[in-house]
Amino acid sequence: MPYIEKQYREELDKEIERLAEKIKKYNQDHIVWPGLLNYAITKLILKTIPSLRYWTMSLITGILENVKQEFYRRVVSPYEDQKKEKEGDVYNED
Repeated sequence: MPYIEKQYREELDKEIERLAEKIKKYNQDHIVWPGLLNYAITKLILKTIPSLRYWTMSLITGILENVKQEFYRRVVSPYEDQKKEKEGDVYNED
């Protein structure tokens, strides 16, 4: 879960903001931007993983899965609900 103590957030958020600003420069370039985000996430994992052992790799894949699920639950799902309300529910069409 991304819900960590504030002391950790304050320290990490400064660096995350700097990196995010660099990546956001390329938001208009739909070819480069996803690769930059993927690269940053991958490098962060590789720089912080304690060792290449099965348990650490399993832990990292679990973290990534949790990040994906939480992003879907908190961001994608509400967006889809808004679009469904605006455009109509395709699943209830006759």
